[in-house]
Amino acid sequence: MTSTSLQDSTGTAIPAPPVAKKIPTERTHHGETFVDNYEWLRDKESQEVVEHLRAENAYQEAVTAHQEPLREAIFQEIKGRTQETDLSVPHRKDGWWYFSRSAEGKEYGIHCRVKAQDTGDKVADWTPPHVEAGVGIPGEEILLDGNVEAEGKPFFSVGGTAVTVDGNLYAYAVDNSGDERFTLRIKDLRTGELLPDVIENIFYGVSFSPDGSRLFYTVVDESWRPYQVKSHVLGTPVAEDAVVYQEDDPAMWLDFELSADRRYLVLGIGCSEYSETRLLRFHDPAGTVNTVISRDERILYEAEPFLLDGQEKILLTHNRGAINSMVSLADPAELQKPLSEQAWQTVVEHSDDVRVNGAGVTATHLIVSIRKDTIERVQVMGLAGLGTPAQQEPVEPAFDEELYTAGVGGSDYEAPVIRLGYTSYFTPSRIYDFVLPTPERPGGELLLRKESPVLGGYDGSDYIATREWATAADGTRIPLSVLRHKGIKQDSTAAGLVYGYGSYEMSMDPGFGIARLSLLDRGVVFVIAHIRGGGELGRHWYEDGKKLTKKNTFTDFVDATDWLANSGWVDPSRIAALGGSAGGLLMGAVANMAPEKYAAIVAQVPFVDPLTSILDPDLPLSALEWEEWGNPITDPQAYAYMKSYSPYENVREVAYPKIAAVTSFNDTRVLYVEPAKWVQELRNKTAGSEPIVMKIEMDGGHGGASGRYVQWRERAWDYAFIADALGAVDLLPGAGLK
Repeated sequence: MTSTSLQDSTGTAIPAPPVAKKIPTERTHHGETFVDNYEWLRDKESQEVVEHLRAENAYQEAVTAHQEPLREAIFQEIKGRTQETDLSVPHRKDGWWYFSRSAEGKEYGIHCRVKAQDTGDKVADWTPPHVEAGVGIPGEEILLDGNVEAEGKPFFSVGGTAVTVDGNLYAYAVDNSGDERFTLRIKDLRTGELLPDVIENIFYGVSFSPDGSRLFYTVVDESWRPYQVKSHVLGTPVAEDAVVYQEDDPAMWLDFELSADRRYLVLGIGCSEYSETRLLRFHDPAGTVNTVISRDERILYEAEPFLLDGQEKILLTHNRGAINSMVSLADPAELQKPLSEQAWQTVVEHSDDVRVNGAGVTATHLIVSIRKDTIERVQVMGLAGLGTPAQQEPVEPAFDEELYTAGVGGSDYEAPVIRLGYTSYFTPSRIYDFVLPTPERPGGELLLRKESPVLGGYDGSDYIATREWATAADGTRIPLSVLRHKGIKQDSTAAGLVYGYGSYEMSMDPGFGIARLSLLDRGVVFVIAHIRGGGELGRHWYEDGKKLTKKNTFTDFVDATDWLANSGWVDPSRIAALGGSAGGLLMGAVANMAPEKYAAIVAQVPFVDPLTSILDPDLPLSALEWEEWGNPITDPQAYAYMKSYSPYENVREVAYPKIAAVTSFNDTRVLYVEPAKWVQELRNKTAGSEPIVMKIEMDGGHGGASGRYVQWRERAWDYAFIADALGAVDLLPGAGLK
């Protein structure tokens, strides 16, 4: 491993890459046997495995050592554009305003609150107090200082917080390893003392009952699937905590929330194809958990119980006869009948052009999140006449950009406003309060509460975002977001980067990214490919990129690359690809399909050995993946199809470009062993001389390391690797920090 027979691009000798020994392991399914030489690397308790991973890091550090000045420059650009002493916009819950601060030199946020006023003027009472960075305000309390909590710990992440309605007790869940298992503690905010109640190994999500006597939380099973919601009565032994509900189907995910009016605990059980909601009414002495619509009906839906003119109603966002979903209203009595006999009132009808993402209520209004023309947007309408011919027309807050993202950032049942988050590619995150429409103000009113500051002389007009379309081989038009610095000329000389994800109906929505500016400032044309398997163009777009149509995701990405190569903006020999997690599988697939089209590929926490993982139902989250990829355990066709694109199993004897696999030792979603095996196989087969490296964060989880400075350095590493490979290391004239 210390041979210096190789040289990097500067002529500096570098060590040979680590070579893992081969220990053949046979995997036989559906009459086909696959011999896996590197499955032994899965044993993370093995000292030999750990030493191999450390050797991979040492090799990566040697190969990329010349990129360190560029990494440092990009890190300083991110840091120089970020206002380090910053705060969130306070949001009101019951009698308090809650917000967080970040301080210069500190890795983690500080969670605070201050008392709210009730004057009778509702809009004034819901106008957040003015909080200045670095300046405390009278009566401000610190609930949780992440920097204090993280001291001496290798990792720190908060997985949920909750406050009782009376504001006296604060529950918070902390992860100190990156494996997404949290320890829950409860603080008495009147005294600052911690209660003796400590609950270990919980998952995301924590809520108090409205009376503050109980705490609800989620537990995962051995395969890391959330399967139990439990109830802890304060002051009693944790061992006696009751199981409110347990989900035994290994392919179903479980979560919970309180209904908007906090009368119910709402249990959500589901996969990507169908779901089930169960309701527990807090004032029901029998504690009965009632099913809204059985999963046996195979409907994908969400249910929100609420009172409409004093009558119990259920708001349903569902795909019954509506692939893009719709919103209906149902009486609880109707839900007792067979589904075919139930009468529901239509609130938002189905449209082939509009995807309904969700709906909720306040005391006065319905709030609907939709996606139209790839863009996420929000609509509201008064509750009066809902589901009848007298129903009001929806009102949509108006924004002035073509490519943007607007989403509900929170709403409180009694509030006269809803909080909206807004961003676009070159507009930093904004927080608005939208005053809900009234007869006096029928269009509502948008109130800008904050725009995240960007330092270093940032000027959004220096950059251009356009919507372009690539054409797939089957004629499908693939939307692209093309981002560039205005100084780039259309003379086929620039560098390009194509980014994609394309799974789980996740949409790659417009959003501001400080780190991305460092690539744009170096003349890289950044293309976000909205490929099939995502949700940008409705449910069909997702359905056409999953299971037995999954390869559309990969070919769409290659078609997006071809669009860029032929666009006149870039030199076709200067294109890189980037993707993470399921987008890392995408990277592995396109590396095998079209290695000649890329100068470099960065695969972040890449799912590159999907068949091995999904064939083992005991591995974390495997059973939950069957709706996305198919079930190769029981279905020979699904097995053969996955086998035909699994990156690890389809590495070829071709010249691969520079490849970096970036992963974390404690990731529970995509295990480090997948990129570790893939990198070995790539080095075995490649006919080229470009380096293939693995960078492994030994203390991180699926999102990498936890502190913000560490995360900035990780992003700088990825972008420096890409910029170096593309020869895009120098800033354009006039670009960069001012």
